[in-house]
Amino acid sequence: MKKQFDVEELVGNLKQFTGTSQYARLNNKVVLTDGAVFLAEKAQCFWLFDVFASHLFSINSDEEEFACLKLTKDDNTATVEIDDGNGHVLARQDIEYTDFPLFSMTLYGCWSGEYWVLMLPSEY
Repeated sequence: MKKQFDVEELVGNLKQFTGTSQYARLNNKVVLTDGAVFLAEKAQCFWLFDVFASHLFSINSDEEEFACLKLTKDDNTATVEIDDGNGHVLARQDIEYTDFPLFSMTLYGCWSGEYWVLMLPSEY
């Protein structure tokens, strides 16, 4: 069962992340920053990072070194769009059901040369 928490408290806590002290490995080609791990744990949304990572594997990192995920929630469904940061959509996915606590969320992905680093915008 999902732990209840205050959405405003979550948003306030997310704003405190302005960098990272370490990376947590999501898989062999994707790591998460401190803020990303905090979000994944508090909102129980590791699935959102899995969605991002799965689409990043199809992006040519020689051409795209930056990606921006935008989740938009409508009731219990959501849409995820991943773009190049300039509005050029690289991938789109509809989520049939989610209990994600926020109505929208933006995440960034940066290619390090070896792996993708997924982060909160404030950590960029």
